Amino acid sequence: MRINRGKTKHQKHKKFLKKAKGYRGSRSNLYTKAKEAVDHAMQDAYKDRRRKKRDFRKLWIMRINAATQQHGLSYSKFMNGLKQQEIDLNRKVLADMAVNDKEGFSKLVELAKQKVQ
Repeated sequence: MRINRGKTKHQKHKKFLKKAKGYRGSRSNLYTKAKEAVDHAMQDAYKDRRRKKRDFRKLWIMRINAATQQHGLSYSKFMNGLKQQEIDLNRKVLADMAVNDKEGFSKLVELAKQKVQ
């Protein structure tokens, strides 16, 4: 007696077709095309979850640099000054301060300037 896999196969196909919902053309209707499309999408999602961390760090650095330039200091000198002052704030917090708390950030810039110059 042979094993019938109809139900299992149908569930497997349905799982991929559900993930491919909204894709254009046959990629949302045909199992083989949908499976390929979903596999590629999952690879891109994995890759971009890691890329997102890089992109945010770049954004934070750009924001800090723009704010320090307004005070006449470069980003690298600012970060070096903070390190010498033993102020341990990460780039995310510094970028948030540069945008939302300008007075606090300018005080940090003054502290960094004392050590650098």
